[in-house]
Formats: sequence, structure tokens, C-alpha cells
Amino acid sequence: MKKVQIKLSEIGHIRNFANIFVKYPSVELDLQQGRYIVDAKSPMGIYALDLLNPIDFVIHSDDEAVVKSILNDVSAWVI
Repeated sequence: MKKVQIKLSEIGHIRNFANIFVKYPSVELDLQQGRYIVDAKSPMGIYALDLLNPIDFVIHSDDEAVVKSILNDVSAWVI
């Protein structure tokens, strides 16, 4: 498991962010903010979060190559 903080401050970023994960169908990805946890692959779930504040992005995988690839794909939003 790997956790980083991200910032999705624009509406267009949400769709782009969620669409990245189409190529990772077997990896569970979550966004956590306070007591809320949503599927990172769900744009509607992301809209339920407070986008003005940082969000924890959690990758549930032990495969270091997959984790590295995902982190590279989302690097524009990592803070």
C-alpha cells in the first residue's frame, strides 16, 4: 500500500484523473479525506470530496512496478 497527497482543484482534472485508471482494472485505488473514502476511479465519488483541500490517494498494491507507474501517471496532482 502506498499513500500520497494530491490536489484536484479544477473540474477538468477530475475526469482526467479518474480516466487514467482504466489501464489498472485489477488495482484498488481510493481517495480518503477525513472519514470519507471513495473509489478513485469514480468521478462522481471524487465530486463528493472537498476539492479545496488536499486528498490522500491510496494505492492498494504490493507490486512496486505498478505503484511506480500509477504514481508517474498522477504526478501532476501530487503535492
